[in-house]
Amino acid sequence: QVELVESGGGSVQAGGSLRLSCVASGRTVSSYAMGWFRQAPGKEREFVASIARSGGNSYHADSVKGRFTISRDNAKNTVFLQMNNLRPEDTAVYYCAARRDGRYYAGAPSYDYWGQGTQVTVSS
Repeated sequence: QVELVESGGGSVQAGGSLRLSCVASGRTVSSYAMGWFRQAPGKEREFVASIARSGGNSYHADSVKGRFTISRDNAKNTVFLQMNNLRPEDTAVYYCAARRDGRYYAGAPSYDYWGQGTQVTVSS
């Protein structure tokens, strides 16, 4: 069993930055692909970014490309999401997820473990 705990959320003004962290426990996730998703009030959960097990390959949604960057530190069992130039439309609960298949992927149903989420609020 893998437990994922997100941190780093908060409230910022538009144009600001936040760095989310997700620490895995229970077992090492170095062989897992990791992903970030978000869900805004009244909307479906949407893909943000995913990174392969080695960290060498990643994929970002078009809505965040050039502003957000996913990375990982396998030695610390941790994945990060650096968010720059935040916009009000980025306001959502952000979830970390782990996928046994080590390849990055955008589809939420393919992820096996999920964190509880961390709130990000961006004001204009």
